[in-house]
Amino acid sequence: MEFNLTVDQINDLIEKNEWGILRNYLAEANPVDIALLLEELDNDKMLLVFRILPKDISADVFSYMEDTEQQAHVVESISNHEVRALIDDLFLDDTVDFLEEMPANVVTKVLRNTNETTRKLINQFLKYPDNSAGSLMTIEFIQFRLGWTVRRAMDHLRANATDSEMISTCFVVDERRHLQGIVELRQLILAEDDAIIDNIMEDTPLCVNTLDDQEYVASQTQKYDLTSVPVTDKEGRLVGIITIDDVVDVIEEENTEDFEKMAAMQPSEEEYLKTGVFSMAKNRIVWLLVLMLSATFTGRIIQHYNDLLQSAIVLAAYYPMLMNTGGNCGSQASTMVIRGMALGEIEWRDIFRVQWKELRVGFVCALVLSAVNFLRILIFEPAGATIAFVVSISLFATVILSKFIGCTMPLLAKKVRLDPALMASPLITTIVDACSLALYFFIATKLLAL
Repeated sequence: MEFNLTVDQINDLIEKNEWGILRNYLAEANPVDIALLLEELDNDKMLLVFRILPKDISADVFSYMEDTEQQAHVVESISNHEVRALIDDLFLDDTVDFLEEMPANVVTKVLRNTNETTRKLINQFLKYPDNSAGSLMTIEFIQFRLGWTVRRAMDHLRANATDSEMISTCFVVDERRHLQGIVELRQLILAEDDAIIDNIMEDTPLCVNTLDDQEYVASQTQKYDLTSVPVTDKEGRLVGIITIDDVVDVIEEENTEDFEKMAAMQPSEEEYLKTGVFSMAKNRIVWLLVLMLSATFTGRIIQHYNDLLQSAIVLAAYYPMLMNTGGNCGSQASTMVIRGMALGEIEWRDIFRVQWKELRVGFVCALVLSAVNFLRILIFEPAGATIAFVVSISLFATVILSKFIGCTMPLLAKKVRLDPALMASPLITTIVDACSLALYFFIATKLLAL
């Protein structure tokens, strides 16, 4: 049955008490689609719909709900027995992700209705630093012991597959739970029953530590095209895995954070339409103040060369063009470098190679732009050849300098442990504006002898 219910249709079925029909529709739907639909209902109707969901999909729907207020409302409204059943059906990493966003009363209710083993595991996960590999991992995975035969491994897999979040990749440990290798399900299926796991596993798999940052985990997953990453503690023991769905969430979160920083805003975890006006203004005003005050340097440079402008007022007509072009060139360079750093293509040790490349790119761009600009002024404006030459030489120098600044600042930020995304368009533009004006007036002073 194709899932094509709308909110209006759901409201109509609720009013007519057609619960059986609604439940049949929901039973055939993808949990992701149901979660998106629930977000459009008010809390009371959302809870009614959630409660009639088939038991085998209710936990999945709950884990896909992005509105934490709705999740909290569900837990607060359902009975202790229902909470216990919900938590039992959720994978542990989904439970931890949910609890990290919940108020204390909701966390207390959940922990009160879980068994002692699960409660200890949840508390252990909640103690890992935010955005660390430990806070992302799940303990529901398949692991084999060295020396097992394929037959024994397959029996173990069948017995534990239902409670495992991933079975396509299995992990091999020794008697002390030290990670030894990985075995793909395909290898198990194709191997002889009497074959020893040690002989078909892949040795020394890539792994991360529980305290590694989630951005590092995401970069390693992308670099090596992994679907799961084993997580070990400081003693090398396998304690969990991070699956690709969690890595995708991390990549989206990190990209969103970088975009916000590149736009000179404090990162926010709230959805745009659910963020309050004052909260949104607070996230933006700090950087706007910093950029506004830093632009004071541009004003000071103009004031310093006030006599020059009065002597050759025509010069004032061209510095907006110089500042805009310089800012655009700097932003291009910084954006490419930030992207390269995010993908692991560029490191601090590459700074001189990056600078040399951007200087050559800047030279080519500057040559074309300054030549076109010189002809434009000569043909369309009455400024004269001398002014056209001054402006074009200034443009040439500005483009090269902007490229150099734009590629260098993100690398310097990374070196001093700042987020390279901070060195994006707004800040780079402000720095380049001041530098381009200083260059322009210096060159004009020398060439025009004013």
